[in-house]
Parts: sequence; C-alpha cells; structure tokens
Amino acid sequence: MAIKKVPDGWQADVQPGGRGHKRYRKTFRRKADAERWENALKAKVAAEPEFSLPQKDTRKLSDLVKLWFDLHGVSLKSAADTYRRLIALCEAVDDPFASRFSAQVFADYRAKRLKAAISASTLNRERSYLAGVFGELKRLGHWKGENPLSRVRPIKISQPELTFLTVEQIQQLLASLKESKNPDVYLVAVLALSTGARWSEAEGLKRQNVRVSPGLVTFSNTKSGKNRSVPIRDDLANSLASRLEQGGFERCYYAFRFAMIRAGIELPEGQLAHVLRHTFASYFVIKGGNILTLQRILGHSSLIVTMRYAHLAPDHLEEARKLNPLS
Repeated sequence: MAIKKVPDGWQADVQPGGRGHKRYRKTFRRKADAERWENALKAKVAAEPEFSLPQKDTRKLSDLVKLWFDLHGVSLKSAADTYRRLIALCEAVDDPFASRFSAQVFADYRAKRLKAAISASTLNRERSYLAGVFGELKRLGHWKGENPLSRVRPIKISQPELTFLTVEQIQQLLASLKESKNPDVYLVAVLALSTGARWSEAEGLKRQNVRVSPGLVTFSNTKSGKNRSVPIRDDLANSLASRLEQGGFERCYYAFRFAMIRAGIELPEGQLAHVLRHTFASYFVIKGGNILTLQRILGHSSLIVTMRYAHLAPDHLEEARKLNPLS
C-alpha cells in the first residue's frame, strides 16, 4: 500500500484486506485527502470485513473439474469417460482461470469444433457436462460465481429418423447370426429384440436376473440406474438360464456388426445394435401396444422420449381423417 505523486495529484493504492484481496486505487488533488481516504477505507474494512472482496480465486478450470470428480463425478456410471472428456475440453481452451472462463470462451471453442465437423450432439454433451461441474460445485458451496454455461443454449438438433427392421430383414439377420462363430451373439440379439433392451443391458445379463416359468428377465445395469423387469417367452427364458449357468455372455457387439453386413442390412450411422431396440418398440406400437406400457418396458425416464414411436400406432391422429373441414 502506498500514496504516491502522479501527474494528476496523489494516488492512493490500498489493499485493506491483505495480500490476495481486492486493491483500491483513487487519485486526489491533495496528499492529505488521499491519506484520509486510505484511513477511512481501512476503518471500513475493519468494521465490516465483508466489505473487502474475498481472496482472488486462482483455481484453473481443470482444478474445478478434478474437485467435481472427487466430490461427485466419481459416483457416476460413466465416471472415467466423463472425466476424460472434461479434461480434454479444459486443455482445448488452454485451461484458463475458472473465474475467467465465460460463455464466450465456450462459444468460441464450440464454433471451432463445429468447423472441425464434430457433431452437434457431442458438443451438447460437452456443454451439459461442464455446466454440471459448475452447478454441482455451486450446490456444494465450492463455487461462488455464476454458472458460465447457464447462458449458453444447446444446439438444436433435428430428430433423427428411427429405423426399424422389416419382418424380412429380421429373418435375414437371425439366419446370419446363427452363422456367427461367436456362441452368444444370436441369443443376445434375440433377447434385445424380445425386450427392447439396450445391447449393453442384454449382453450384461446374469443368471440371477432370469426367471423361468413364467419367463421374466430383470435388467439391473441400466442407463437410468433403475431396475426393470420384462416378461419373455418361456422357451427363451430356458435358453438364457441354461447358457448363463456357465457364466456371463461373451462380448459380441462386433460379431453382431459382421452379421448385419452378411445379411446385407444397411442402417443410418450410429444405429447399429440400437436398431433392435427401435424394432421392438416400433412393432409394439404398430400392433396396438400402450405407449405408457412401452415407456416402462424401455425404461425411459420421460414419456417425451417414448412418444417418438407414437406415430406408428394404427389409430395415431385418426381424427384428422374424420374431423377435417372437407370430411
């Protein structure tokens, strides 16, 4: 702290809260005025400690990510992958001081990624992950500022076409699966087609999750973390129980990919094994299944997601035919 002569008069340079706290500078015509202001400021801070701003936050963005991971992220299902993505993001924006990270910094980063042909869904996930870091640390009392991502809107993405297999394609696929050298790929695919399970859920099924007569499977390692049970045919339940008595399924995702190629079935990008889930859901609705029941079977936390299949119902918006002005 000092009072020094400057061209315009006398400048008081004061740091009343101590090192690392806010500095105050003000210029006066007379040295006596500068001294009085300095003394008044010191008295103000002594009487009201909150008047002096807290010590400057020197944590880097990556420091916040590490703190978030230790306090919360480590408990998430995809903890390691999420942490890796967040650290890579920090490095891509030159790991600034967290207090200087802003919506504009992320917007600039996102614009560069879009030019590099990174998908909008990937960028939306990155935004969601990082917003979650600030939000969770704020709830835990480890971040006092605003969430800089709260003012960054996700990129609007057109709903992708949900492809499902025709009856002929299903038969071609099953025949191709039987030719596979992998002993489990056929059974895993049939299970997914019969229940709408995600590939990872079907592939990770354990013997204790299968009930025989009446047939029932319970998926426990789900995306939402909630268990769900789905009835299945007794013959399928018997096959599953018999196979799983010997241990878990072998990994067979790539065997499924090759079976699809052999069957000559082409799908939109990103819809390989998930087509089995879409196929189950689509035929469930086409055959008159209830959309609320489908939500429970698929394990969707929101009905909005399940409503993607509603247009396949035989009576979907049938009123349009009966109630239009020309009917």
